[in-house]
Amino acid sequence: MYPQDAPTPDASSSPGVDWNLLPDPVRHRLAEVAATAVGEMPTPEVPTSLRPFARFAPAKRARLGGTVLVRELREDGAFRTAVVAWWEEHRPGELAAGPDEPITAAAAAVLTGAPEARAAVASVARRGDASEARAERDEALARADKLQIEVERLRAELAEARDQARGAAAEREHEFGRLRRKVSEQGTELRFARDGMAALEAEVARLRAGADARLEAALAERDRERERAEAERAAARRAAAEVASARQAAKEARQGDEVRLALLLETLGGAVSGLRRELSLGGGGPRPADVVAGSGGVRGEAVVNPSALDAVLALPAAHLIVDGYNVSKTGYPELPLADQRTRLVTQLGALAARTGVEVTVVFDGAAVIAARPRGARGVRVLFSDAGVIADDVIRDLVAAEPQGRPLLVASSDKAVAESVRRRGAHSVPSSVLLGRLRA
Repeated sequence: MYPQDAPTPDASSSPGVDWNLLPDPVRHRLAEVAATAVGEMPTPEVPTSLRPFARFAPAKRARLGGTVLVRELREDGAFRTAVVAWWEEHRPGELAAGPDEPITAAAAAVLTGAPEARAAVASVARRGDASEARAERDEALARADKLQIEVERLRAELAEARDQARGAAAEREHEFGRLRRKVSEQGTELRFARDGMAALEAEVARLRAGADARLEAALAERDRERERAEAERAAARRAAAEVASARQAAKEARQGDEVRLALLLETLGGAVSGLRRELSLGGGGPRPADVVAGSGGVRGEAVVNPSALDAVLALPAAHLIVDGYNVSKTGYPELPLADQRTRLVTQLGALAARTGVEVTVVFDGAAVIAARPRGARGVRVLFSDAGVIADDVIRDLVAAEPQGRPLLVASSDKAVAESVRRRGAHSVPSSVLLGRLRA
């Protein structure tokens, strides 16, 4: 209620009044009076500490400089006298004490040093204490009313909760009775079920005994059937072995007949050749491979156009040897190798069917396993052994052919073409053969 931050009181202030213990209302009223007076006093009469506040409005001056104003009023008797004189001159009667203005009366008594200043200040302090007490009492009564309302609300909620609990207890009791009756009924059903289960178990035991006997009989029959099946499979294997042996014997006999027939044909051929020589029938004339235009005798030539290729393929007993990957990679390099082989062999099969020429195609790679495509009849497919390239296989094929047989090697490899021409075979570039296959 009483501020403690004001400076130490001065002896020249009102007798019996401690400015440090002035009630806040009295201090605020003194500050308002001084703030109004300072705003209208000549500057020389205003203390130096209050001049910064002189340009403010009175209310703002009292709010911001209240402590300084009160301190100057207490310590500076001249300033206090000037304030009282200015107020009596410009606003006479406002500082007079009255029953309705105890705060103003107390402030005036303190400011003028009147003997009743102490009593007036004490009266304001008592009124402030009474006001605070009444405010505290009113606040306590308001809190009590709120607490009473809250208690009533809690009592109502408690009564409602008690009623709900009683209803829930009654429902639980009813449910418990229903469940108890249901358990009793289920107990009766359980006894009937157990009796039925016992009867079923007895029936199952009887059926199981009969099923075991039938199962043993079925297993015995199965074993007998299995033995008969094993005997039949053994007989079938023996029959298959005999058939395979008979087929092998027939194959060997056929091969022997073919060998004997070949020898007979060779003998007849030799006899005919001898007769030709004896009769001077010109047996030393040119062979079919020598009649191709530009063959040049023993050395083969390059076939560089489709018409020359057709002429060679039309010769009797002509043999076309194809460098597989060299041709397929020239014609369709975008395909995988397996698809390249299939496509080339299929096209060569169609060529062999149209011309009747013997066709052999050689691929690199002993580890490649390739099935002949459908429609590749008449095409011999070879793969080089490990460590051997297809070029060497082609050279061996050319060397193995009899002198004078028309041979044609399809490859764009210059080394292969040159080597086979030295052995009497003709060479054709891969592009020329591909053009003939497409045609």
